[in-house]
Amino acid sequence: MLDQTTIDKIIDAAQIQDVVSDYVTLKKRGVNLLGLCPFHNEKTPSFIVSPAKGIFKCFGCGKGGNSVHFIMEHEQISYYEALKFLARKYHIEFQERELSAEEQAIRNDRESMFLVNEFAQKHFTSTLHNHIDGKSIGLGYFRERGFRDDIIQKFQLGYSLDQRDAFTQAAIKAGYNKTYLVKTGLTLEGDNNYLTDRFRGRVMFPVHTLSGKVVAFGGRILKKDDKMAKYVNSPESEIYHKSAELYGIYFAKQAIVRQDRCFLVEGYTDVISMHQSGIENVVASSGTSLTPGQIRLIHRFTENVTVIYDGDPAGIKASIRGIDMLLEEGLNIKVLLLPDGDDPDSFARKHNASDFIEFVEQNSLDFIRFKTNLLLKDAGNDPVKRAGLVIDIVRSISIIPNSVIRAEYVKECSTLLSVDEAMLYHEINKLKTNEQGKTATRTQKELQDSPPPNFEEMESGSAIVSKFNNEEQNILQLLIRYGENIMFYADEAKSQAVTVATFIFEELEHDGLRFFNPLHQQILEEYKAHSADETFSSERFFLYHPNAQISQLTADLVTEKYMESKVHSRVRKTISDVERLNELGQRLIFEYKNSIILDLRKDLQIRMKLAQEQDNIQLINELMDEMKNLDHLRKQLSKNLGERVIEKYL
Repeated sequence: MLDQTTIDKIIDAAQIQDVVSDYVTLKKRGVNLLGLCPFHNEKTPSFIVSPAKGIFKCFGCGKGGNSVHFIMEHEQISYYEALKFLARKYHIEFQERELSAEEQAIRNDRESMFLVNEFAQKHFTSTLHNHIDGKSIGLGYFRERGFRDDIIQKFQLGYSLDQRDAFTQAAIKAGYNKTYLVKTGLTLEGDNNYLTDRFRGRVMFPVHTLSGKVVAFGGRILKKDDKMAKYVNSPESEIYHKSAELYGIYFAKQAIVRQDRCFLVEGYTDVISMHQSGIENVVASSGTSLTPGQIRLIHRFTENVTVIYDGDPAGIKASIRGIDMLLEEGLNIKVLLLPDGDDPDSFARKHNASDFIEFVEQNSLDFIRFKTNLLLKDAGNDPVKRAGLVIDIVRSISIIPNSVIRAEYVKECSTLLSVDEAMLYHEINKLKTNEQGKTATRTQKELQDSPPPNFEEMESGSAIVSKFNNEEQNILQLLIRYGENIMFYADEAKSQAVTVATFIFEELEHDGLRFFNPLHQQILEEYKAHSADETFSSERFFLYHPNAQISQLTADLVTEKYMESKVHSRVRKTISDVERLNELGQRLIFEYKNSIILDLRKDLQIRMKLAQEQDNIQLINELMDEMKNLDHLRKQLSKNLGERVIEKYL
């Protein structure tokens, strides 16, 4: 394991803005940075990075934490693995012991599968450069395609020998478990433990995650065999979901951000050839239909996408739906049609970067114009086909989320099709109304099909825990942010300072209260245990807590969701929380205790109603006495804390 000194070095080096910007395009927003959340589908940015606090927080999905927890969430790895990931990124030396055989055996499946893929990539690359067949067949093919050696190395291309189980036996001999060879799809298993290599006799294209891990492979066969597929890809697995991956994204992400544009092509060699020509902001859907997950992956880095087609009409029409999905995601789409006989691979090999970009600028069209021109050719003068064309175009325009862009497309479409704008808007509104009706019907059916609420569970401890979450979190927020600050002085000479933490702990202990939420109570206890240390910083301690739940909660509590406008600050002076700690502390404790008393009163009222139905006079009197005591407590609480009883609580 890593020692604490090394962990501190990693945390200090891994500035949150640097870590996150490798995955998300961030824009300055006041003292913070703003971007699209990488953890859920959103079109309006709600993902905040605070360099000053060293945290990220998404106000859409709720995820938050520090740089370590960002990597944990993004790469789906453990806290320890995330620390090692950042140590390698920032060239921080760390010592760790070798895993024992037992520890190796209990490593989780995901980590083991990544390790197997890493071995496979190195094996295939080594075979390509060092084995006689790899050099003559595999390397010969790549060079015949015109790929330079540096590009072959950059994309970690390889070759799998045309033998039944050459790779599988090499992996087993190296100590890798057959289970994970099969799970990743690198090895196929038949009856009687029959093993064979999935990719035998193929040149290999590793597929990388955003962070550069090999998550899958694509293999192209070189010999002519009509019975075998030209390309074979890794199957879906626990670490590979093809709908969420784009070939080349690891090598393209920085260029996409710099150019603020992503070129979208179809195949592996398209991406590689474009990189070799100097165009690096390019990714491929790897021959599959474009998916929402892939679109969101692009949207993290840019809003501008140019889809490149090779001129095949059938292929273009099959891809139209994918482009509609890009529009729906709020991206700005252009389409580039290459000259007849060219695909991105061949075209890139004929042109350098500057010529390629010039061709793009002169020949790319916005998607609506491109689609209109394409469909007009098919429709000709047939009125029925032209009517269908209008509906098709309107459907694409209707899903554009930005109303201003939608209006511009309506205007352009009106001109191209010689159709009145009002009619187009009428059709758009009709489509939207129908969609809303379908959504409402689905929602109603889901409600009808859903099981009735479990009232027993609502009365359980978990329900009680949730009752006071807001009040408890408000107190924790004050504690973590300002726990060490002086709240007030206990004497006129100002010699006895009472900190926020001291006040909170004394008030809770005075009434024998513990937080109902175990996570909240753990924070209280750990704060108290470490507060005697003069170097203790509560915000840093809990923000970098090894418990991801505590870290995320801390990020929630220390992140400002709203920023005061400049206009507001000019016309009205805002009193900061630090200036009113005494008022805040007393009010939050009052609200918490008052909520507990109110909850007890509700319980008493229910019990009293039951007693009245049973005509149990003695129990009624006892409950009325308890109610009087609770009301007395409320008034006393208000008086002792110097607060007025708030009307809404009466």
